[in-house]
Amino acid sequence: MTGRPTGKLILLPVSLGAGSWTTYLPPDVRGAALQLDYFIVENAKTARAELKRLGYEKPLRETRIETLPETPSEADLKALLRPILDGFDVGLMSEAGCPAVADPGAALVRAAHDSDIHVVPLVGPSSLLLALMASGLNGQSFAFHGYLPIEDAERSSTLVALERESARRNMTQIFIETPYRNTRMFCAAIKACASGTLLCVASNLSTPSESVFTRRIAEWRRCAAPPIERQPTVFLLLAENSAKTHLR
Repeated sequence: MTGRPTGKLILLPVSLGAGSWTTYLPPDVRGAALQLDYFIVENAKTARAELKRLGYEKPLRETRIETLPETPSEADLKALLRPILDGFDVGLMSEAGCPAVADPGAALVRAAHDSDIHVVPLVGPSSLLLALMASGLNGQSFAFHGYLPIEDAERSSTLVALERESARRNMTQIFIETPYRNTRMFCAAIKACASGTLLCVASNLSTPSESVFTRRIAEWRRCAAPPIERQPTVFLLLAENSAKTHLR
């Protein structure tokens, strides 16, 4: 053993698309990012853009930026964590928002715990929590389901199952879609769900084009679909029985 102290894995939230870092990050989080020489990222191009936005002064060509595979192997994870075991602090960055939440960074964090590495989560934007906050739906009980099935029949049956679970447990159901399929998801939801169910559609959160709309399915059926195609969007639903309980 060399006696050199182990470094830390620092979870660095990044922009959801906002301009100045002052609109989405505390100064201490920016300061932590500026001190690092090593980064593990979901996408190298967006990570470099984020570091430039933060005012990172070190030459990026001399900064070690490693890309985390979407499905990393055990060997991949060990190699990425090696600098931390050698004593260096390393920042983990998602492509947008909070690392390790709805992105492959969770596997690296788990591997860090397995290696007794100190994991430090820092404060920053999460589209899922921002959407839940703004939805008016139940924030006491909720579940995130990631991406729903692509095939029409399976997606519709999944929406019905989520709605039933929402009614049974008074639970807000949260899910996302690939942006170019957002309108298809919206249309599937208003077709599959009961008229009294609440559906929130939250897009471009924390940006100048942010929009959040919560309506019952019956109301959604009477109006045009929101302009969400190819826009980062979070969907939330709360079934009628649970919605009435939540609003009492």
